[in-house]
Amino acid sequence: MSDHARNTGPMLASLRCGAKTRSGGACRSPAVHGKKRCRMHGGAQGTGAPKANQNARKHGLFTRDAIAERRQIRELLGEARRFLQAMK
Repeated sequence: MSDHARNTGPMLASLRCGAKTRSGGACRSPAVHGKKRCRMHGGAQGTGAPKANQNARKHGLFTRDAIAERRQIRELLGEARRFLQAMK
């Protein structure tokens, strides 16, 4: 065994990763400086979505306007069905 004294205080005092493991417990690795996750759970440099994430904007299917338009179409189709039922 060496006589070298190890300074592990800062490592032990650092924030821990907030990720959950497969067993359901918390990850006990230290979080990357300035982040909430360890290097294995997404805290490493270059991980995650890019800034101003354009990946999330592919088709606009779930924008507020598109949802409102589908709701309006559904209402019109319901009115048309009721009208046709009244005609019989």
